[in-house]
Amino acid sequence: MYKRYRQEWTKHLDFIIVEEISLQIAYVLAMWLRFREVLYGEGIYRELGFVLFLIDFVVVMSINSMHNVLKRGFFIEFVETVKTCILVFALSVVYMYAQKAGAEYSRILLFLTFILHVLISYLTRISWKYVLNHTRINDSNKLSMLAVVDPALAEETIRTLTENHGDTYKVTGIVFTKRDKRSEVCGVPVVCNIEEAGDYICREWIDSVFIDCEKITPRIDKLMEECRKMTVTVHFAVSGLRHMGSHPFGNRIAGITVLTAAERYATPLEHAIKRLMDITGGLVGSIMALVIIAICGPMIKKQSPGPVIYTQERIGRNGRKFRMYKLRTMHVGADAQKSELENMNRNEDGMMFKLDFDPRVIGNTVDENGVQHTGIGAFLRKHSLDEFPQFFNVLLGQMSLVGTRPPTVDEWEKYEYHHRARLTCKPGITGLWQISGRSLITDFEEVVKLDTKYIDEWSMSLDIKLVFKTIRLLVAGDEGAM
Repeated sequence: MYKRYRQEWTKHLDFIIVEEISLQIAYVLAMWLRFREVLYGEGIYRELGFVLFLIDFVVVMSINSMHNVLKRGFFIEFVETVKTCILVFALSVVYMYAQKAGAEYSRILLFLTFILHVLISYLTRISWKYVLNHTRINDSNKLSMLAVVDPALAEETIRTLTENHGDTYKVTGIVFTKRDKRSEVCGVPVVCNIEEAGDYICREWIDSVFIDCEKITPRIDKLMEECRKMTVTVHFAVSGLRHMGSHPFGNRIAGITVLTAAERYATPLEHAIKRLMDITGGLVGSIMALVIIAICGPMIKKQSPGPVIYTQERIGRNGRKFRMYKLRTMHVGADAQKSELENMNRNEDGMMFKLDFDPRVIGNTVDENGVQHTGIGAFLRKHSLDEFPQFFNVLLGQMSLVGTRPPTVDEWEKYEYHHRARLTCKPGITGLWQISGRSLITDFEEVVKLDTKYIDEWSMSLDIKLVFKTIRLLVAGDEGAM
């Protein structure tokens, strides 16, 4: 799911919050300097504090004072800060006299607030910019971008992307639209030719594709169609207007005007709310996971010596690999036995591995009369208790509460283009497939259909609905709700 950076006030919501906090701190400090006590919660000063908050917000919105805030130098930032503070001060004076209460307020208090507001706001703005600039240096926090370019445009395009937008994107590879002998450009490797680009995107960690070419060729059209099937975000130069599919919208990458095509995009505010929900649910789930581990851990070790927590490499959003945590419900070395049980797999296409009765599960036995018996492993699976350690993955940001299920590496290697659409969003503990009776679904194409339906129709209300439905199914004891 592409995170669309809109040109609106939510883009710099963090700086707006910092500005509001700075003003309130300035007001409280000015009150202490004037009266040697804080009267913030009393009468007219409580009212003035609230009015200052509203005035500051209106001023910031009306003059768009946070526009290009990350690109401004120290002097320009100071000028913008002073301009904002002067307007807030002037409107505060107008408010007091409009209320015919000017004599009741301390003019010295208002003047001190203005001076402190300028100083504190300026210092917090440049400090927050410093924090953002330094936390974005880590390449693991950047989006991986594949550049598909004409050889003649390659050097200019790569340099522009790297220098002007390197805080968000990392160009990890180059694909030439024509034959060229170079193996790298500006330190970025040429990873494959245009004919192999679709397969490369399908197998590697690629968040988006940037296409910049002078002429649209059949192979470029084919690559865009392959990206559409995989729901990989595509940024295309405006010369390719008529070739864009999905839901294109105007965008700017490193100052270059492009049309961006994505099956579903979300605003930064929507992403922030979803992440906040993940952190809240992750904390609650992690506490429950620790309790379950403390209770069930000794039973697992007693019946099958070995670690209580099982980790497995899974494929996350857009091909990122991560270690997923689960309570161990199988005997140690069960993965090595998977190939021996392939003929028992109830999913005939082999895209997923499901057994009606898995002999590798702890406590699963067959007596001399052929009667099947289950134990702690099957109990944990039936009630989805083995899934609770995945809340640790949620806190780490590798998974979400709601999303698509992350495939294993061997499953991922069998993916065709349209299967990769499942990887467009962050994998989740629960989702549309899970609450639709995952244990009964044996057709992998049906799984893909449900996962892509979730991505296409995603909204915060849908996530909340799926979370509550999952809880209801877990309480009812439905197998496979998570």
